[in-house]
Amino acid sequence: MDVKDQERKLSALVENILVEAKRQGADQAEVSVSVDAGLSVSVRKGELENLEFNQDRGFGITLYVGHRKGSASTTDSSDDAVRATVAAAKNIATFTEEDACNGLAEAHLAPKKAIDLDLYHPWAIQPEAAIELAVQCEEAGLAVDARLSNSDGAQVNTQESLQLYGNSHGFIGAYSGTRHGMSCVLIGEDAQGMQRDYWYTVARRADQLLDPVAVGERAGQRTVARLSPRTAPTGTFPVLFAPSQASGLIGHLVGALSGGALYRRASFMLDSMSQQILPDWISLTEQPHIVGGLGSATFDGDGVATSSKSFVQDGRVASYVLSNYSARRLSLHTTGNAGGVCNMDIQGQQTPLGELIRTMRRGLLVTELMGQGVNGVTGDYSRGAAGFWIENGEIAYPVAEVTIAGNLREMYSRVIALGDDVDMRNNIRAPSILIDKMIVAGAS
Repeated sequence: MDVKDQERKLSALVENILVEAKRQGADQAEVSVSVDAGLSVSVRKGELENLEFNQDRGFGITLYVGHRKGSASTTDSSDDAVRATVAAAKNIATFTEEDACNGLAEAHLAPKKAIDLDLYHPWAIQPEAAIELAVQCEEAGLAVDARLSNSDGAQVNTQESLQLYGNSHGFIGAYSGTRHGMSCVLIGEDAQGMQRDYWYTVARRADQLLDPVAVGERAGQRTVARLSPRTAPTGTFPVLFAPSQASGLIGHLVGALSGGALYRRASFMLDSMSQQILPDWISLTEQPHIVGGLGSATFDGDGVATSSKSFVQDGRVASYVLSNYSARRLSLHTTGNAGGVCNMDIQGQQTPLGELIRTMRRGLLVTELMGQGVNGVTGDYSRGAAGFWIENGEIAYPVAEVTIAGNLREMYSRVIALGDDVDMRNNIRAPSILIDKMIVAGAS
């Protein structure tokens, strides 16, 4: 899509919607627009399974009449549709309760100037070429070992997006981005049964994606390594979370520090400001203006400028994760995080992964988690896991059908090391995280 032309047209449309909102009696109004276009192909056993083009556009309109709020959405940008959608939002507002925390963020919190974060790099790949890449990826994976007997397929996708936000304070902001990816899921089988594993690559620029052969081979190697799993011993052992799982572990903390959970009193981190929750050598920081970052953004869902900050500094809670509304509910100030965090890093001394495993001596390396056994109110944590058993400081054998359990606040306080293997593919960019003690339930 011609992003600059789209941006100009949509900015003018947002201005018209805001004028219409005022004409219909809104005291304040805001409009969010998203435009997405992309291509996705998937193959299985060398044959095309799915080819999909998508092109979507939507408008979300929110009006405030006093402290009453009403929202409506449409995909139709005609004058009649805009008038009807604004009217629908106003009608909803007449039936909602007054809430003193409703309303736009203060005008001075909007970005003062546009920042080019270099997020838009379209990939003009044709379906035939995308199919060929997916086939190469899958073939490379299946060729790793004769025990790789089947495939859940390989996928190549490319997506372009344009996001706009405007409000009746006069702010209209826009940024475009691209996201390209490739993945492969393989199935291995031996006398002990079947196992499945995967690998993937994602980037803003197509030339930063891993080679399809490398993705397929990595998926194949991971799958073969999981064959003939055993169960783990039952007891209290060190647990090492691989980066992909460590990201989720930190994600639970971000959720507990989020304003929505806090003002609802539904968080195990209530009233935790300045409390020690991680070792004093660990900090959690957000850097939303990283050029080319997968999570980079110049403003949040409230039109508030994003900025670098620490949510945890030297192990202590330094800031909650707040939108404009949740901040008002807590009598605080927004942190520019309506919609979540942007490029969060876990900062602290890093140790080579091999050394971490030697340090463990005996314990569990978790590479997959299953189930939803996390209680956000109490912090109680119990999940199915798979990975590898560590014995005498070395990977001994794969394990499956294991349960790990603890309490998140205690788990965070028991982090004793971070790996040097940061996974940059997620918005929470985590390394391996070693917890010195958790309950592991395996063999009786």
